[in-house]
Amino acid sequence: METAAANPPPRTGHIAVNGIDYYYEVRGEGEPLLLLHGGLGNIAMFEPVLPMLAEGRQVIAVDLHGHGRTALGDRPISLVELGDDMAAIVRELGYGAVDVLGYSMGAGVALRLAVQHPEAVRRLALVSAGLARDGFYAEMLPMQAQVGAGMAEFMKDTPMYMSYVAVAPHPEDFPKLLDRMGELMRTPYDWADDVKTLKMPVMLVYGDSDMFRPEHIVEFYHLLGGGLKDAGWMREHMAQNRLAILPDLTHYEIFASPTPPRPAPSSPAPMRRDAPAPGATARSSASPSSSPTT
Repeated sequence: METAAANPPPRTGHIAVNGIDYYYEVRGEGEPLLLLHGGLGNIAMFEPVLPMLAEGRQVIAVDLHGHGRTALGDRPISLVELGDDMAAIVRELGYGAVDVLGYSMGAGVALRLAVQHPEAVRRLALVSAGLARDGFYAEMLPMQAQVGAGMAEFMKDTPMYMSYVAVAPHPEDFPKLLDRMGELMRTPYDWADDVKTLKMPVMLVYGDSDMFRPEHIVEFYHLLGGGLKDAGWMREHMAQNRLAILPDLTHYEIFASPTPPRPAPSSPAPMRRDAPAPGATARSSASPSSSPTT
C-alpha cells in the first residue's frame, strides 16, 4: 500500500499531431521535464530512473512516432518533424517551456526541438547524442546500412521486439518500423551550425564506451563553447554548458541502472574516503568529505 501511494500510476493520454497519435505519460508535480527515449525503445526505457526524476518534478514522457503505444503513421520518421511535433505536444499540454532530456534518437529529437523551437526549451540534456553522421565509429555505418524489414524475423527473440509487441497498437508493423528506422539511420546529417545557435544551458552525457568517437564528443562540446580554455581560479571563464563522461558504460547500458558504475576489474582498491590524496596532508576528521559519486 505504501509503495502504491509513493508511486501513483501516471496520467496517460494521446495527442494527435501532424497525422501521428502520440501516447504520453505524466508523473509527479513541479517543474516540467520532457523525456524522449531512444530508437526501437519506448517510455519504459526510462523506468530505472523515473522514480528519481519524478521527485519534485513533473515528468512528461512521450512514445515517439512508431514506438511504444504511438502507432506508425504514413510519413517517414524524421527528427526534424519530430522536433516540431514535440513542440506542439508541449503547447497542447499547457506548458510554456520545459526542460528536455533525450537519449540517443530521443536526443536527436530533443536537439531539433531546441533548435527549431528554442522558446519551448529552458534547459537541454542530451544523452548519447550525435552531432553528425560521421561521429559514429566507422564499423557502425555498415551495421546501420543493414537495418530494415529483413531483420524482423531475426529480432523476434530480442528485448526490443518483445517490448514493442507488448504495447504497440499494431504489432504487425514491426518490419515497417525497421524500414523507416533504417531510412533514418542512413540519412546524412550535420547539425554543427545549428548547435552554435543554442542559447539555453546544455548538458552532454556519454558513456566512456559509447558508440560515438571521443573526438566527435569533444567537437560537440567545443561548438557549445565548452572546453575551449581554462575556467579560471574563480570560474570566471566557466562556460554555461556541461559535459559528463560516465565510466564503464556503453551506449546501450547508460539508462540500465541508476546505481554508480562498478570499478574496472584491473582497478586498485578504492581509496578510503577519509584518506588523503598522494602528497596531500590528511584532513581533520571534522572536515566535510567530498560528495559521493552519483
